[in-house]
Amino acid sequence: MRGIRVYVEGGGDRKDTKAEIRKAFGVFLRELRDAARQQHLQWDVIACGSRGSAFDAFRTGGKSHPDCFNVLLVDAEGPVSASPKAHLRQVDGWQIDEPDEHCHVMVQAMEAWIVADLQALRSFYGQGFQESAIPKANDVETIDKDRLLDSLKKASRSTQKGTYHKIRHAGRLLGRLDPATVRKRAGHCERLFATLLGLVEGQA
Repeated sequence: MRGIRVYVEGGGDRKDTKAEIRKAFGVFLRELRDAARQQHLQWDVIACGSRGSAFDAFRTGGKSHPDCFNVLLVDAEGPVSASPKAHLRQVDGWQIDEPDEHCHVMVQAMEAWIVADLQALRSFYGQGFQESAIPKANDVETIDKDRLLDSLKKASRSTQKGTYHKIRHAGRLLGRLDPATVRKRAGHCERLFATLLGLVEGQA
């Protein structure tokens, strides 16, 4: 294996916003990046914009970079009761030939990872942030996707940074999150870290 390539949903359609979310994921996944580089493995995060674009890039990557471990990371868009690969086949109709370890989801959306770290939210939004609007569920993956978005908007609307906006705020928040905190509250985030750390350690 030459390296790991992570194809992520996010960043919208603009080059600059994709660059921002790519950088944010790079920060959030820095433990994986550092572990890979320690084993002299290439590490790349590719921000793809839409879910469909992420899937297309992942499929293309499997052909253009067969010597790398290619990873798909997208929003689940709802509760997950099966393996990520089976979930994506059922919800999106995607035919994925790679083993399930190549497929990872943010449940039910990236915002679940964001609400998992209240300290990061407080630090980012500052005065006026209404923490009480954020759901208290210990398992953030049980929070409905629409409720995630609504709660973040309600909690932030009176702050100087303004109401939560996926393109303007998600990347800046993602880079502030404590991965250990998120992993404790989001099982599929833990799965991503455990899978890739185990893969890298197997190369030692």
